[in-house]
Amino acid sequence: MGKISPVSAKYIIHANIQISGSVDKPDVIGAIFGQTEGLLGSELELRELQRTGKIARIEVKLDVKEGKSFGEIIIPCSLDMAETAVIAASLETIERIGPCDSKVRVDKLEDIRISKRDFIINRAKELLIQFTREIMPDSQEITDEVAQSVRVMEIGEYGRDRLPAGPGITDSEEIIIVEGRADVLNLLKHGIKNSIALNGTSVPESIIELCKGKVVTAFVDGDRGGDLILRELMSVTEIDFITRAPDGKEVEELAKKEIYKALRSRVAAEQVKSEIGSREKLSQRIDVKDYKATKRFDDKKFEERKFDNRKSVKIDVNKKDKSVFKDMLNDLVGTRGAYLLDKSSNILGKVPTSELIPAINELTDISIIILDGIISKEITNAAERKGIALIIAPTSKVKQNETRINLLTSEQLN
Repeated sequence: MGKISPVSAKYIIHANIQISGSVDKPDVIGAIFGQTEGLLGSELELRELQRTGKIARIEVKLDVKEGKSFGEIIIPCSLDMAETAVIAASLETIERIGPCDSKVRVDKLEDIRISKRDFIINRAKELLIQFTREIMPDSQEITDEVAQSVRVMEIGEYGRDRLPAGPGITDSEEIIIVEGRADVLNLLKHGIKNSIALNGTSVPESIIELCKGKVVTAFVDGDRGGDLILRELMSVTEIDFITRAPDGKEVEELAKKEIYKALRSRVAAEQVKSEIGSREKLSQRIDVKDYKATKRFDDKKFEERKFDNRKSVKIDVNKKDKSVFKDMLNDLVGTRGAYLLDKSSNILGKVPTSELIPAINELTDISIIILDGIISKEITNAAERKGIALIIAPTSKVKQNETRINLLTSEQLN
């Protein structure tokens, strides 16, 4: 008896069978051949079709429960769609199997080619994902390695101090001063060739001489080390613009988008000098002591008072103090930003007001907040938890007797 090749089969007939008694598989197969014989003509005779390989071996799955038989008939075939449907319909004419009544119902006709196409599509997706994850990164690594070698070849040395510098440092009218060699390499990676590194906190003589004929931008890390370098640079040479990496980040780890955003946001050095001068004057007049434990300022300047059973501290701010606060607040107008100051009135950082509460929760040394926005209950609650002493803003939704944080608005600074 011929067998149909799995490769050439196009359709599979699935039929359910119910039998009123207990029978065996050969009984079912014999009934299929016997009760359909001569029913469809010689061309669709099941025995002949199986002999010529147009239908495969008929499979029968049976299960006996409570004296009755239930199961499935499966017939693979390579006939066309119409002929397959006729064969399937003929199965439903089988009414008895052995001595038992039976009922056959065709469940479905399965197109094997659709199943194969679905398999191909799903497998192709898996292969593409695997290719993207495993093959493509290898190509990218090769590209990165080549680009890195080119950047290393491009980086040179400048002056008698042999400072790491990009190839455009001498020809460019503008230069960027960074902290170290890794910063220069990162800028080269993103197409910026006119940078030079200090290689330390002291300013080399080569930098001082170079700055005399250039437009100079200082690009420092977003930490306290960057503040120290800025102070040193501005004390010994002429700097035109200043910019920083985002808080807590270093220039060497910035992505291209972050680098160009920082350079577009650079500010005039004179403005930064003015801000530093204001902070130094303020730090001489305000001395915050033990603010985490008691929210208490120096007794010479502040006295304690109570509001609705909350401990609050009234700040005695003189005219000069108000002027400094007002200048710092005016610097923030339109920026939607906030200054975070420590107990010595040094600016720890500047953050967007949308990120103020996360910043309050993360930092531990904040004593004063000055923001371009409205003092809200959420801000004062976060400030109370972190032991912050003073918040300054144009307006406030919170009344002074609703918080133990000292609040100052623009109206009170006038």
